[in-house]
Amino acid sequence: MTDLITKKMGIMETIQKYPQTLGVFIEHGMGCIGCAMAHYENIEEGATAHGMDVEALMRALNDVASEQKGKKASH
Repeated sequence: MTDLITKKMGIMETIQKYPQTLGVFIEHGMGCIGCAMAHYENIEEGATAHGMDVEALMRALNDVASEQKGKKASH
């Protein structure tokens, strides 16, 4: 299965496309979503700056995005 979200996607771009990912970012320690850098950094840059496990974050983001996409398709 192809990932819906990649490391190179912007943080805010991801949240706008998949709003349910906001909780994932917060749970993984990226609580400053409202900061200016969230508008310019990609996921990998933000996660690295916060000392996060990038691969674990990506798995969680894609799980939520897949679930969200599945719910939209069923409507």
